[in-house]
Amino acid sequence: MITAVDTSVLLDVLLADPTFSQPSMAALEKASGEGRLVACPVVWAEVRASLLDPTKMPDLMRTAGIAFDPLDETCADLAGDLWRAYRRAGGTREHLIPDFLIAAHASTRAARLLARDRGFFRRYFSGLAVVEPSSGTP
Repeated sequence: MITAVDTSVLLDVLLADPTFSQPSMAALEKASGEGRLVACPVVWAEVRASLLDPTKMPDLMRTAGIAFDPLDETCADLAGDLWRAYRRAGGTREHLIPDFLIAAHASTRAARLLARDRGFFRRYFSGLAVVEPSSGTP
């Protein structure tokens, strides 16, 4: 089983979030035991930008067992179509398209997304299995 990992889960662990570090680490370990872990370019860039020493990024991801997995045209098309639907439905946030790309990548290139879902992923990507660190279940 391929699990795409969201930025929030990785930053919980890497930045030792006092609330979410432990559940996110447990969810990562569980997902790793069930198959491959992947991160799309958006997640990769967001995590790299948050590190004090970005040159350690490849080693951190390799140690965590997370592979870089590129976006393709299908991912971009899905993200764009759903972003357009979001805006037409009255969505006002301007900088949300990275979340659409992350979810579109998971929808087309993985079996599920490991993320702290704020309702967004399930609302706009109804067919996407979202696993949350707190419960570990879709």
